[in-house]
Amino acid sequence: MTGPMLYKPRLARSLLSSTRRTFCSGHNTQPTRIFPRYSSSTASSNGWRAMSQSEISKYLQQTHDRVFENNRAWAEEQKKRDPEFFAKLSAGQTPEYLWIGCSDSRIPAEQITGLGPGEAFIHRNIANLVVNTDLNVMSVINYAVRHLQVKHIVVCGHYGCGGVKAAMTPKDLGLLNPWLRNIRDVYRLHEAELDAIKDENSRYNRLVELSVIEQCRNVIKTAAVQQSYAKNQFPIVHGWVFGFEDGLLKDLKVDHEEMLHGIQKIYNLTQE
Repeated sequence: MTGPMLYKPRLARSLLSSTRRTFCSGHNTQPTRIFPRYSSSTASSNGWRAMSQSEISKYLQQTHDRVFENNRAWAEEQKKRDPEFFAKLSAGQTPEYLWIGCSDSRIPAEQITGLGPGEAFIHRNIANLVVNTDLNVMSVINYAVRHLQVKHIVVCGHYGCGGVKAAMTPKDLGLLNPWLRNIRDVYRLHEAELDAIKDENSRYNRLVELSVIEQCRNVIKTAAVQQSYAKNQFPIVHGWVFGFEDGLLKDLKVDHEEMLHGIQKIYNLTQE
C-alpha cells in the first residue's frame, strides 16, 4: 500500500504514462508491445475526467491485452530455456518458503528474491498482517506447513507502508479500522519505545519493523508451526523488511527458538 486512500489523479498519471513494457525472466528481459503515450494534459490533475469514453475504453483494452502478450512471450522464453519446464511445473510444487508479504504492487516476492516458479508459496495482504481470526492467512499457514512442509516462513514488510502509516493516523478509516487496529495494537505494546523516537519518519520505520516482529510471533503461535517444529525442526520463521530506496531486504534477526519458548507458557499447542 502507498496510503490509506487511492487518489484517481495519481492513478491516472501512473497509468497514462504507460510506455514500453518489459517482462523479467530470470536475468533477461524481452521487450513487449509499445503502447501510445497519452499527452501530459490528458494525464493532468483531472485524471480520468480529461479522457473521452473511447480513450478510456482503448486504454483499458490495451492494459488487458498487454498482460496476455507478456504471458505468451514469457511462456515461449521458458520453453526455449527448458523444453521440459512446464511438464515439471505441472508435476506439483515443493516450495521451500512461505512468503507472507504486503499487497503493495511494488514488492513482487519472486523478483526481489530471485526465486522461480514453484519455489515460494505466496500470501499477501494489506500491511502483511497475521491475524488469528483471518481464515485466509491461517489456512495458508496450515497448508504450507502441514502439506507442503515448507522449511522457512518469511514475514516481509516494507518501509513506506501505507497501511502502517494509516494506523498512525488519528482518523476513522471505515472498513480498514478493524484491520489496522492490529497495527495500532503493536504501537500500544511498544508505545514507550516509539514515543521516544522524535523523528517521525524514523518512528514510522521502527513501527514497520516492530509490526513484522509481532506478525512473526503470531505465526509461531499457530498449532501447525509449533507441532511441525517439535517434530521436524522446521519451519523457521523470519522477519524481513524491504527498502524501496536501495531494493534490499533487511533481516530483523528474529530468534525463532527464543520467540517460541517465550510464547509457549501461554500458547503451547504442541500436543495434537
